[in-house]
Amino acid sequence: MAQPMQKLVIVGHGAAGLAAALLAAEQARSRGLPIEITLLEKAPEHEAGGNTRWSPSYIRMDATDRLSDGFEEDMQAVSGGQANRNYFHTLATNAVETIGWLQGHDVAFATPIYYISTGPTRIQPVGGGAAIVEKLSRAAKAVGVRTIYEAPAKRLVKSEGRISGVEFTLGDRATAIVDAAAVVLATGGFQGDAMMMRQQFGVDADGIALISPGTRFNTGDGIRMALDLGARASGDWSGMHIEPIDPRSARPAPVVLVYPYGIVVDQDGQRFFDEGKGLVHETWESFARDIHFARQGKIAYAVLDSRLFDIEGFERAVRSDVAPYQSGTIEGLAAQIGVPAGNLRATIDAFNATAIGDVTRFDAARCDGLATQGIVPPKSNWAQPITRPPYLVYPLVGGLAYTFGGLATNEKAEVIAERGPVPGLYAAGETTGHFYGTAPNAVAVLRALTFGRIAGREAVGFLSRNNS
Repeated sequence: MAQPMQKLVIVGHGAAGLAAALLAAEQARSRGLPIEITLLEKAPEHEAGGNTRWSPSYIRMDATDRLSDGFEEDMQAVSGGQANRNYFHTLATNAVETIGWLQGHDVAFATPIYYISTGPTRIQPVGGGAAIVEKLSRAAKAVGVRTIYEAPAKRLVKSEGRISGVEFTLGDRATAIVDAAAVVLATGGFQGDAMMMRQQFGVDADGIALISPGTRFNTGDGIRMALDLGARASGDWSGMHIEPIDPRSARPAPVVLVYPYGIVVDQDGQRFFDEGKGLVHETWESFARDIHFARQGKIAYAVLDSRLFDIEGFERAVRSDVAPYQSGTIEGLAAQIGVPAGNLRATIDAFNATAIGDVTRFDAARCDGLATQGIVPPKSNWAQPITRPPYLVYPLVGGLAYTFGGLATNEKAEVIAERGPVPGLYAAGETTGHFYGTAPNAVAVLRALTFGRIAGREAVGFLSRNNS
């Protein structure tokens, strides 16, 4: 007797959701299981993909067939020991297989030259996150995944104590329910929702610039729906990945990451932090967050001189398409950005008087120990005097990429409630709460893809057992 059709719904069309949908379809086909897979996506088709579409999608691997040494230890270190060891062990053991699977779907990889500073080796899909979205979306459609665009999910439906569907909104604001015996939530974080941002970060949080056009679709839908059903929360709900961006630029993710090689001042022309405390990916979150929450006007200015042009490949660290302000004098520069000229001159003179180390030690690629002497705040590395015109300024604001708080899940991508896994409910990517303190560099897309695949595989297994 033929098996009845089982139904799986994926919510979200980024890396995690597409990986879940495609892997589930492949599993169902290979096992001869009658499973209907529907993918619900909030955005229009041409914008679908959330953060992934706009991300460079750097992945922390030495090569496509080799994870970086010390990966799991680094995950513990960056989280202050709070990261779930089983979760990141599962990520580590499945990473190579995930990349190979992507290659099997025509996603090519290269080893990019990453900014300026050293750090773990990374690989990158050729074409960035847009390539992931386009290739996996095409493959999913080819194996029968049905995608409904402009269909924001609103509620998980339960019948007789089990997941039975997802309620969503249609374009005309009417609601509909798509039946489902299993659901994968992959809707991203909550950075696009003003109320949730205010609740977690305070009244100023809803004004943070979003780092890309796709980020606005990540409004915590999957998180809220699962919490309403009794799922546990996890991750650092006071944490976010935020980077310094140029507010003048209309490009997505117009980061400016040359600030360690000069000084940074506020609207009054005063320094306020150690620009050389660490490599750029070690300081960018705390720096960008400070700009938004602690600086007047929620803006700061990276001040450099023409020594910047001596740094080979400095252009890699600037994604803004707007040239910096330039002037032959400090006073002229101050006038362009509306900072008191006397204050800026005094700040630079005081800095220069303490930047007296051997400038031949300067090394933009690593912490060089070229530090100031006797100034507060100090500059711990890359402290060269600002004396060589033209002088340059990049305005900077915080650009929010994603939030850390989300759902508790295990190594099978099952959503966890107080009494254990919620039968038939899975989650992957930024919807899940596994980051603490600081985001591990170049890991977000890798974990979305890896646990998206795991969620798809586990959902098919659940439906198969449910149908027995």
